[in-house]
Amino acid sequence: MIREGGRIQFSQALPGDAKAIFHLVDQAGLEGMVSKRRDSKYRSGNSTAWLKTKAFTIDEYDLLGVEREAGKPAFALMADRGTGRYVGSAFITLNREMRERLWQRVQEHAGTAPKGMKRPATQWVKPGLIGRVKHLRGEEDLRHASLQGFREETG
Repeated sequence: MIREGGRIQFSQALPGDAKAIFHLVDQAGLEGMVSKRRDSKYRSGNSTAWLKTKAFTIDEYDLLGVEREAGKPAFALMADRGTGRYVGSAFITLNREMRERLWQRVQEHAGTAPKGMKRPATQWVKPGLIGRVKHLRGEEDLRHASLQGFREETG
């Protein structure tokens, strides 16, 4: 675990099943865990003896727009719901039906680019579409993010 000031905190070896330990890590709201084979020694460089398991969380963000370019994956541009600050993009991994519904909503809510954002392949949307995004826990901006669903803001 990385503590304030950028220090890494090591724990005692935890006995038991890795899945059960990760469940506890996840329940505690930690970013993940690093594990290694019991009989392995530390060596610098890549190794199959060490494994980093990351924890993900799902949060809601304002949908700013959808970027679609031929031959590339589509992704949604997201902003913090409280501040409107751009926090990153999320790959659109919705099933076909949900993806088509999203394209329809984006067309219906067509808007203009937020101040300072210039992305030519983006279809911008007016405020009111909320995206549910799965992303790495413990990061200020979105990392390894995917759009899990969306809804229209009510009230």
